[in-house]
Amino acid sequence: MLKIYNCDLHIHTCLSPCAELDMHPKALVERALARHLDIIAVSDHNASANVPYVMAAAAGKNIRIIPAMEITTSEEVHLLALFGSLSDLLELQSIVDRHLFGENDEDRFGVQAVVNERGEVEGLNNQLLIGATDLPIDAIVDIIHGLGGLAVPAHIDRESFSVLSQLGFIDESSHFDALEISKRMGMREGRIRYAELARYPFVTSSDAHFLKDIGTSTTPILLKEATFEEIRMAVFGQNGRQILEKQC
Repeated sequence: MLKIYNCDLHIHTCLSPCAELDMHPKALVERALARHLDIIAVSDHNASANVPYVMAAAAGKNIRIIPAMEITTSEEVHLLALFGSLSDLLELQSIVDRHLFGENDEDRFGVQAVVNERGEVEGLNNQLLIGATDLPIDAIVDIIHGLGGLAVPAHIDRESFSVLSQLGFIDESSHFDALEISKRMGMREGRIRYAELARYPFVTSSDAHFLKDIGTSTTPILLKEATFEEIRMAVFGQNGRQILEKQC
Protein backbone atom coordinates (compact mmCIF):
# COMPACT_ATOMS: atom_id res chain seq x y z
CA MET A 1 0.00 0.00 0.00
CA LEU A 2 1.23 3.48 -0.88
CA LYS A 3 1.34 6.23 1.73
CA ILE A 4 2.61 9.78 2.03
CA TYR A 5 6.13 10.29 3.36
CA ASN A 6 7.27 13.68 4.64
CA CYS A 7 10.65 14.37 3.03
CA ASP A 8 13.30 17.06 3.54
CA LEU A 9 15.89 16.29 0.87
CA HIS A 10 18.41 19.08 1.56
CA ILE A 11 19.91 19.32 5.05
CA HIS A 12 23.44 20.31 6.05
CA THR A 13 25.54 19.26 9.03
CA CYS A 14 28.26 21.09 10.94
CA LEU A 15 30.69 19.94 8.26
CA SER A 16 29.34 22.61 5.91
CA PRO A 17 31.23 25.87 6.52
CA CYS A 18 28.06 27.93 6.74
CA ALA A 19 26.21 25.64 9.17
CA GLU A 20 26.09 26.02 12.95
CA LEU A 21 28.15 23.62 15.05
CA ASP A 22 24.94 22.43 16.74
CA MET A 23 24.10 20.67 13.46
CA HIS A 24 25.93 17.53 14.53
CA PRO A 25 24.49 14.10 13.59
CA LYS A 26 22.77 13.23 16.87
CA ALA A 27 21.09 16.62 17.24
CA LEU A 28 20.13 16.68 13.57
CA VAL A 29 18.37 13.32 13.77
CA GLU A 30 16.60 14.25 17.00
CA ARG A 31 15.33 17.47 15.46
CA ALA A 32 14.20 15.69 12.28
CA LEU A 33 12.24 13.18 14.37
CA ALA A 34 10.70 15.99 16.40
CA ARG A 35 9.54 17.56 13.14
CA HIS A 36 7.95 14.25 12.10
CA LEU A 37 10.13 13.79 9.04
CA ASP A 38 10.17 10.35 7.43
CA ILE A 39 13.06 10.80 4.99
CA ILE A 40 15.93 13.28 4.99
CA ALA A 41 18.90 13.75 2.67
CA VAL A 42 22.16 14.86 4.28
CA SER A 43 23.85 17.08 1.71
CA ASP A 44 26.91 18.97 2.86
CA HIS A 45 28.83 21.29 0.56
CA ASN A 46 31.29 19.19 -1.48
CA ALA A 47 31.62 16.80 1.46
CA SER A 48 30.20 13.56 2.86
CA ALA A 49 32.20 12.64 5.99
CA ASN A 50 29.29 13.23 8.38
CA VAL A 51 26.78 11.17 6.41
CA PRO A 52 27.82 7.79 7.93
CA TYR A 53 27.51 9.28 11.40
CA VAL A 54 24.03 10.64 10.69
CA MET A 55 23.07 7.19 9.44
CA ALA A 56 24.48 5.68 12.64
CA ALA A 57 22.59 8.21 14.78
CA ALA A 58 19.38 7.25 12.96
CA ALA A 59 19.90 3.48 13.28
CA GLY A 60 16.83 1.82 14.81
CA LYS A 61 14.79 5.03 14.59
CA ASN A 62 11.79 5.69 12.40
CA ILE A 63 13.58 7.81 9.81
CA ARG A 64 15.46 7.08 6.60
CA ILE A 65 18.71 8.88 5.70
CA ILE A 66 19.48 9.42 2.01
CA PRO A 67 23.24 9.83 1.33
CA ALA A 68 23.69 13.07 -0.58
CA MET A 69 25.97 15.98 -1.39
CA GLU A 70 25.54 19.58 -2.56
CA ILE A 71 28.26 20.02 -5.17
CA THR A 72 29.42 23.38 -6.47
CA THR A 73 30.11 23.19 -10.19
CA SER A 74 32.73 25.20 -12.06
CA GLU A 75 29.93 27.60 -13.03
CA GLU A 76 29.23 28.06 -9.28
CA VAL A 77 25.90 26.24 -9.54
CA HIS A 78 24.80 24.25 -6.47
CA LEU A 79 23.74 20.78 -7.54
CA LEU A 80 22.23 18.12 -5.26
CA ALA A 81 23.32 14.52 -5.75
CA LEU A 82 21.13 11.89 -4.08
CA PHE A 83 22.12 8.23 -3.81
CA GLY A 84 20.79 4.87 -2.77
CA SER A 85 23.96 3.78 -0.99
CA LEU A 86 26.78 5.29 1.01
CA SER A 87 29.34 3.60 -1.24
CA ASP A 88 28.03 5.48 -4.28
CA LEU A 89 28.29 8.77 -2.39
CA LEU A 90 31.85 7.99 -1.30
CA GLU A 91 32.80 7.24 -4.90
CA LEU A 92 31.50 10.69 -5.84
CA GLN A 93 33.52 12.13 -2.95
CA SER A 94 36.71 10.66 -4.34
CA ILE A 95 36.02 12.42 -7.64
CA VAL A 96 35.11 15.73 -6.01
CA ASP A 97 38.30 15.63 -3.91
CA ARG A 98 40.38 15.51 -7.10
CA HIS A 99 38.64 18.60 -8.47
CA LEU A 100 38.32 20.83 -5.39
CA PHE A 101 41.21 23.09 -4.48
CA GLY A 102 42.18 25.47 -1.69
CA GLU A 103 42.18 25.38 2.12
CA ASN A 104 39.49 26.55 4.49
CA ASP A 105 39.90 29.83 6.37
CA GLU A 106 38.08 29.24 9.66
CA ASP A 107 38.00 32.94 10.51
CA ARG A 108 36.18 33.73 7.27
CA PHE A 109 34.11 30.62 6.58
CA GLY A 110 33.79 28.81 9.90
CA VAL A 111 34.82 25.45 11.33
CA GLN A 112 34.19 22.36 9.21
CA ALA A 113 33.71 19.67 11.86
CA VAL A 114 33.45 15.93 11.40
CA VAL A 115 31.36 14.72 14.35
CA ASN A 116 30.30 11.17 15.17
CA GLU A 117 26.89 9.89 16.23
CA ARG A 118 27.73 10.44 19.91
CA GLY A 119 28.50 14.13 19.38
CA GLU A 120 32.28 13.66 19.58
CA VAL A 121 34.53 15.59 17.20
CA GLU A 122 36.46 13.18 14.99
CA GLY A 123 38.43 15.89 13.22
CA LEU A 124 38.29 18.98 11.04
CA ASN A 125 38.10 19.12 7.27
CA ASN A 126 40.59 21.66 5.92
CA GLN A 127 39.41 21.67 2.32
CA LEU A 128 37.82 24.82 0.92
CA LEU A 129 34.36 23.27 0.98
CA ILE A 130 32.71 26.60 0.26
CA GLY A 131 34.59 26.76 -3.04
CA ALA A 132 33.73 25.47 -6.48
CA THR A 133 35.05 22.35 -8.15
CA ASP A 134 36.55 22.64 -11.62
CA LEU A 135 33.92 20.25 -13.00
CA PRO A 136 31.22 21.72 -15.29
CA ILE A 137 27.60 20.98 -14.49
CA ASP A 138 27.00 18.59 -17.40
CA ALA A 139 30.02 16.51 -16.39
CA ILE A 140 28.83 16.27 -12.79
CA VAL A 141 25.33 15.25 -13.86
CA ASP A 142 26.85 12.47 -15.98
CA ILE A 143 29.00 11.33 -13.03
CA ILE A 144 25.97 11.27 -10.70
CA HIS A 145 23.94 9.26 -13.19
CA GLY A 146 26.86 6.91 -13.77
CA LEU A 147 26.82 6.15 -10.05
CA GLY A 148 23.07 5.55 -10.06
CA GLY A 149 22.12 8.82 -8.38
CA LEU A 150 19.63 11.61 -8.96
CA ALA A 151 20.83 15.07 -10.05
CA VAL A 152 18.77 18.01 -8.79
CA PRO A 153 19.82 21.66 -9.22
CA ALA A 154 19.33 23.34 -5.85
CA HIS A 155 17.17 26.40 -5.08
CA ILE A 156 16.73 27.42 -8.73
CA ASP A 157 14.86 30.57 -7.67
CA ARG A 158 17.76 32.04 -5.72
CA GLU A 159 19.76 34.99 -7.04
CA SER A 160 23.07 33.26 -6.45
CA PHE A 161 24.49 29.75 -6.80
CA SER A 162 21.48 28.54 -8.79
CA VAL A 163 21.39 27.18 -12.32
CA LEU A 164 19.23 30.12 -13.43
CA SER A 165 21.28 32.83 -11.72
CA GLN A 166 24.55 31.45 -13.08
CA LEU A 167 23.55 30.20 -16.53
CA GLY A 168 20.40 32.20 -17.22
CA PHE A 169 18.33 29.26 -18.45
CA ILE A 170 17.90 25.50 -18.35
CA ASP A 171 18.71 23.91 -21.67
CA GLU A 172 16.17 21.41 -22.99
CA SER A 173 18.98 18.90 -23.38
CA SER A 174 19.87 19.07 -19.67
CA HIS A 175 19.46 15.71 -17.97
CA PHE A 176 18.31 16.94 -14.59
CA ASP A 177 15.99 14.58 -12.75
CA ALA A 178 14.10 17.26 -10.79
CA LEU A 179 14.45 20.90 -9.75
CA GLU A 180 14.46 22.28 -6.22
CA ILE A 181 12.43 25.36 -5.31
CA SER A 182 13.55 27.11 -2.12
CA LYS A 183 11.26 27.56 0.85
CA ARG A 184 11.34 31.31 0.22
CA MET A 185 9.26 30.84 -2.92
CA GLY A 186 7.43 27.56 -2.40
CA MET A 187 6.11 25.07 -4.88
CA ARG A 188 2.93 26.85 -5.98
CA GLU A 189 4.63 30.14 -6.81
CA GLY A 190 7.48 28.20 -8.39
CA ARG A 191 5.14 26.53 -10.85
CA ILE A 192 3.69 29.92 -11.78
CA ARG A 193 7.06 31.65 -12.05
CA TYR A 194 8.70 28.84 -14.01
CA ALA A 195 5.82 27.61 -16.17
CA GLU A 196 8.30 26.84 -18.94
CA LEU A 197 9.87 24.16 -16.74
CA ALA A 198 6.70 22.07 -16.49
CA ARG A 199 8.51 19.01 -17.86
CA TYR A 200 10.56 18.73 -14.65
CA PRO A 201 9.34 17.45 -11.27
CA PHE A 202 9.77 20.03 -8.51
CA VAL A 203 10.78 19.40 -4.90
CA THR A 204 11.13 21.84 -2.03
CA SER A 205 13.40 21.47 0.99
CA SER A 206 14.57 23.38 4.04
CA ASP A 207 18.24 23.69 2.98
CA ALA A 208 18.73 23.78 6.75
CA HIS A 209 22.03 25.07 8.12
CA PHE A 210 20.56 25.58 11.61
CA LEU A 211 18.64 23.13 13.79
CA LYS A 212 15.61 25.39 13.93
CA ASP A 213 15.24 25.26 10.15
CA ILE A 214 15.07 21.48 9.74
CA GLY A 215 11.70 20.51 8.29
CA THR A 216 10.55 24.07 7.66
CA SER A 217 9.95 23.19 4.00
CA THR A 218 9.24 19.62 2.94
CA THR A 219 8.01 17.59 0.00
CA PRO A 220 5.25 15.00 0.51
CA ILE A 221 5.94 11.96 -1.66
CA LEU A 222 3.62 8.99 -2.23
CA LEU A 223 5.69 5.83 -1.75
CA LYS A 224 5.40 2.18 -0.73
CA GLU A 225 8.33 2.45 1.67
CA ALA A 226 11.06 4.89 2.69
CA THR A 227 13.82 4.03 0.22
CA PHE A 228 15.85 5.79 -2.43
CA GLU A 229 14.48 3.41 -5.07
CA GLU A 230 10.94 4.47 -4.19
CA ILE A 231 11.93 8.16 -4.41
CA ARG A 232 13.44 7.49 -7.83
CA MET A 233 10.15 5.97 -9.00
CA ALA A 234 8.27 9.00 -7.68
CA VAL A 235 10.59 11.40 -9.51
CA PHE A 236 9.86 9.56 -12.75
CA GLY A 237 6.16 9.02 -11.96
CA GLN A 238 6.37 5.24 -12.02
CA ASN A 239 4.10 2.58 -10.49
CA GLY A 240 1.82 5.07 -8.78
CA ARG A 241 4.63 6.74 -6.87
CA GLN A 242 4.48 10.51 -7.15
CA ILE A 243 5.56 13.83 -5.72
CA LEU A 244 2.45 15.49 -4.27
CA GLU A 245 3.19 19.07 -5.31
CA LYS A 246 -0.31 20.35 -4.58
CA GLN A 247 0.19 19.57 -0.88
CA CYS A 248 3.41 21.60 -0.62
